Amino acid sequence: MTTPDKRQAVDTLQDQGVTQRKACGLAGLCRSSYVYKPTGRDDAQVIDKLKDISRKHPREGSRKAHAKLRSEGTVINHKKVERLWKQNGLTVPARRRQRRRGKQLDRPIKPLYPNHVWAYDFMEDSCVYGSKLRILTVVDEFTRESLEVGVASSIPARKVIDVLEFLFIMHGCPEYIRSDNGPEFIAREIQDWLGERKIATAYIEPGKPWQNGVNESFNGRLRDECLNMEWFYSVTDARATIEAYQQYYNQERPHGSLNYLSPLAFKKQWQLAHSSNTGAQPPDPRDLSLSGSKHLAQTNEDQAAVLDNLICVPSTG
Repeated sequence: MTTPDKRQAVDTLQDQGVTQRKACGLAGLCRSSYVYKPTGRDDAQVIDKLKDISRKHPREGSRKAHAKLRSEGTVINHKKVERLWKQNGLTVPARRRQRRRGKQLDRPIKPLYPNHVWAYDFMEDSCVYGSKLRILTVVDEFTRESLEVGVASSIPARKVIDVLEFLFIMHGCPEYIRSDNGPEFIAREIQDWLGERKIATAYIEPGKPWQNGVNESFNGRLRDECLNMEWFYSVTDARATIEAYQQYYNQERPHGSLNYLSPLAFKKQWQLAHSSNTGAQPPDPRDLSLSGSKHLAQTNEDQAAVLDNLICVPSTG
């Protein structure tokens, strides 16, 4: 018998004139358990927070909501968050994944530390009035940090070089940069420019975007959580909205593969652990030199000129 069943039995016996003490003894229920009235917990405040999270980020699920509550100091079991999430109709509709055919190859060059492997790719979208948007995304594969989300009506190879040049100034040079075989990425101008800086290119096999999985994952989140949720009226409007999402993604959004830390929080944690293990602070990426560079800005005036030619100012985190 469960405790509620025993309570019901005690009530029945008392209705027949049996004392409470004797009825509890016959039912095998402690008197303190019988008289205890569970008060329950008022979940209204938690539900309000969950609804607020869902309203701000409608494509995120209960696990990320639980991580955000914990980061705010709310102590609550993840199973209860899942239950309240479902009871209040906040569940994110699952999207059917396209079935892959054939054997999936492992991604070459596993990133081992920040600035080891970067990846870049293009996305496309459009404004309300039909004008095309071209979006360049650059990601550090180890930290998952979004280094750049450049937005313009077109982004030729020369503009890609301008963006990479500024990112190298701000973050230092990666050892490898991964991409598909898009015309901008295989252009001789870009290959020669990267070769001068001793940066190896890692091109994925045609028709196998999962070999660029980290960048494709970011692009999917950007599409699902930002592009599909907004109406853009101009390139400037799209740029401002996407930059706001980039800042949220880097600084606040919990990342499942990073133990639900944001990319910048994970990067800081790694740098602290690395500096404590080696006894020395990691170098400032802005102090790293770009050997062999003929086009790198060395003065404030040169950097300002580079900035003027950029599509938009990327994250400096």
